[in-house]
Amino acid sequence: MRKTFGTGSVWEQKVGYSRAVQVDNTLYISATAASGEDGVVGADFYAQTRYILDKLGTVLADADADAGFGYEDVVQSKLYLTDISQWEEAGRAHGEIFGEIRPSLALVHVLPFLDPKMLVEIELVAQKSAG
Repeated sequence: MRKTFGTGSVWEQKVGYSRAVQVDNTLYISATAASGEDGVVGADFYAQTRYILDKLGTVLADADADAGFGYEDVVQSKLYLTDISQWEEAGRAHGEIFGEIRPSLALVHVLPFLDPKMLVEIELVAQKSAG
């Protein structure tokens, strides 16, 4: 079973991607920035990471109305940072959510995003138990 989830963003159609794709019991969530209705939310690495993780919590829960995913189902997390020296601030926010769950993690230093106010993007993979 393959199912796609979108937000209605013009970028999804223009670029050809989905907010998330579920294949059987695994959910792949596209890299997500701290963008809200009024632009980028948060001016530092901690605030943006925390906002994104809260936003991704909703994506996880909304993905499959029957079963729903949660943070506890996340098996892989990738944080893309425009300034790797700020990894501790991003890591602190990540640890507040995933401290006990402990998914695999990649911290990746990247060039600036399309909007230079965006400091962080996060990509997740979640998997439900087969039983």
